[in-house]
Amino acid sequence: MTSSPAARPDRIRRHNLSLMLRHIHLDGPLSRAELTQRLQVSRSTVGALVADLTTLGLVEETVPSGGTGVGRPSHVVVPNPAGPWVAAVDVDINQVSTASVGLGGAVLARTSVRIDPSRFRPEDLVAIVTDQLPVVASGSGRSALPAALGVSVPGTVDLGTGRIGVAPNLGWHDVDLPAQLRSLAAAAPLPVLVGNDADLAVLAEHQRGSARDCNDVVFIQGRVGIGAGLILGGRPAGGHDGHAGEIGHIVLEASGPECHCGKRGCVETFVGADALVALAGADGPVEDVFAAARSGAEPALTAARTVAVELGRTIAFVVNMLNPQRVLLGGHLARLYAVAGPEIEAALTRFALEAHDRTVQLAVPAFGGDAALLGAAEMAFAGLLEDPYGVLSAR
Repeated sequence: MTSSPAARPDRIRRHNLSLMLRHIHLDGPLSRAELTQRLQVSRSTVGALVADLTTLGLVEETVPSGGTGVGRPSHVVVPNPAGPWVAAVDVDINQVSTASVGLGGAVLARTSVRIDPSRFRPEDLVAIVTDQLPVVASGSGRSALPAALGVSVPGTVDLGTGRIGVAPNLGWHDVDLPAQLRSLAAAAPLPVLVGNDADLAVLAEHQRGSARDCNDVVFIQGRVGIGAGLILGGRPAGGHDGHAGEIGHIVLEASGPECHCGKRGCVETFVGADALVALAGADGPVEDVFAAARSGAEPALTAARTVAVELGRTIAFVVNMLNPQRVLLGGHLARLYAVAGPEIEAALTRFALEAHDRTVQLAVPAFGGDAALLGAAEMAFAGLLEDPYGVLSAR
């Protein structure tokens, strides 16, 4: 029988620092008494950990005033508003959003730059991030580089390398985006992390949004294309190399419309924004179709209801295969749910193996269109939350 070595005191301390910082990051202000209960350690240990995190510049303490309780109120520990920050970038099909985000998930400053997806290259993204990082840093009162940079992209991303396999709606193939973005910090290495937009959206919603109370959730993201982010058993499920969730390219009808991926009848050709616009006979953006549907205009309303049936059928496939507790509908799918929810529900009931109201809940993301951006920030914070002492002492 082999024995495993006992955990050294410094490892225990680092683990407890990580655990405490994670609680404060996700839940905001917490009293020392609440932290003692959550960490199940002594009050003196909590005091020492708070002192360490304060010295690292990660948290600060406030003393509540007033109140009617007896005795001294417990100190409240909050994220340090002047502490480390991360940069988050979300590449949508028509714009690039950049934000500075502080501990606790607070968006400190943000910008948006419109793009033309037909002519948008990876080097154009690098140029935008190069221009916008100083803007969001200045807007948040910071001069230093971020602790890390997280980037959300509408494409497949290799889990190990962050390399983009394909971003079909941008025309990108085999792009080493992390390597290109690391050049932004010539004086010091800048950790760069890249993730799929739906994967990051479900991460944000699971950690602090509409899926916080469930461990099996699917986020179906509708921008121009359709993708899905998966949390199964409380953990992100990216698949073997990060390409799980390409729900937009499940074939609904083999003889259906041609998809840009080369197949015919993909979910995206029935449920994507372009499909809805075409079905409504419109020539403007998908937002105009939804506005017309809400006003009762028959072509737009009929198109929305038709697409809703196909979305319900798609959700039924997900329910039959993964049995999630909740399915979140993001992007234009959230607006579709608002105007044609009954049709989505009816199709789900029709095509799911059992009555969906006993097994799955449909909802929209708490963060709306910012879910992927905030997920990119959470991805960027992961290293600091995992080992706050090690990350900061190495800088």
